Amino acid sequence: MRIVLVTGTGGAGRTTLAAATALAGARRGERALLLTTGSSAPETVLGTPLGTDEPTLIAPGLHARRIDPGERFRQEFLAFQERAGAALDLLGAAPLDEDELTELPGSEDFALLHALRTAHAADDRDLVVVDMPPAAETIRLLALPAQVRRYLRRLLPPERQAARALRPVLAQLAGVPMPAQKLYDAAERWETELAAVQRTIDDPGTSVCLVTEAGPVAAATLRGIRAGLALHGRRTDGLVVNRLLPTGSADPFLAALSGSQQTALKALREEFPDLPVHEVPHLGRDPRGIDELDELLDGPAGDIGPAGDIGADGPTGEARPDPWTVEDRLATDGILVWRVPLPGAERRGLGLVRRGDEIVVTVGRFRRIRTLPSALRRCTVSGAGLHDGGLEIRFTPDPDLWPKSD
Repeated sequence: MRIVLVTGTGGAGRTTLAAATALAGARRGERALLLTTGSSAPETVLGTPLGTDEPTLIAPGLHARRIDPGERFRQEFLAFQERAGAALDLLGAAPLDEDELTELPGSEDFALLHALRTAHAADDRDLVVVDMPPAAETIRLLALPAQVRRYLRRLLPPERQAARALRPVLAQLAGVPMPAQKLYDAAERWETELAAVQRTIDDPGTSVCLVTEAGPVAAATLRGIRAGLALHGRRTDGLVVNRLLPTGSADPFLAALSGSQQTALKALREEFPDLPVHEVPHLGRDPRGIDELDELLDGPAGDIGPAGDIGADGPTGEARPDPWTVEDRLATDGILVWRVPLPGAERRGLGLVRRGDEIVVTVGRFRRIRTLPSALRRCTVSGAGLHDGGLEIRFTPDPDLWPKSD
């Protein structure tokens, strides 16, 4: 299974291109599924009302489903309320009814991640295309499982869970349920769910497709977005440039607009020489229905989306190798180098801080915290620099901590 997360700049036509990507897969004979959280735009693009429980057949080989964050929130809250019933009774709290529940901010993110994990676990599709939020939100959303798992480990350290064996005894002595047991049980469920989502995101078959329009700041904007994706280990497999006007128009106004787009398109190709760039023509209108989506696939856009082998990262279902690699230069330079792939990163806005056994890397408005490999914990940070699209962090062994050689 291949999963394509379609994101990009706001207003660039992500939903349309996500639908076109899924349709392109179906036209290649793949079993394709489109997932979206939009309420009206996807149905307008596809020309078909979408179900929220089961995928709707859109075209031969193509199904689509609209994710309902409100329904997902109500299900999860009611289940939590039932599990915590004893504690709520102890506190004298009145339970909430289903018809008075409305989703809280952030519910859409968790509903989307759950749907993504469910589709991956079902493994009954060749291609799953997800209509993601704008790029900055997508980066934060994809980083969410790892961040929440880190918070759980800090707030409820695994070594403290060993004491849970005593809690049933204490509960019997006190005569009331012990809320701490419920807390740890909930943390275990969250950890299991988040770990499954993380495996889906980290699967070698999962990649990101960026959508943009050919504007004067497109290359600079996407440079920062790609660096943010790379910071969290997300692979960008393609760039789709949407709504390109035809060249050679006799109308001076259209010719000037087209010329500006071609200049921006050239800048994008130069900025991302390692990415396939797909050009999508402007139809003069927003596509509506499968027939008009097919028009987008008649030209250069016909090959949008992944096709063929998924590359050198290995087959789907296996863990993707950690892109943060440690290079041993002790014999030659007396250092170890931790290399972080950051294509598109610039020195301005780049930050690096060590906190105990963790390293905090900041790229523009994006931040990631990683635990140091065991060898690097016995070293001090002696410098860092950007080289060939990667951040190289240099570590010098601490004489007081590093094993002495005979």
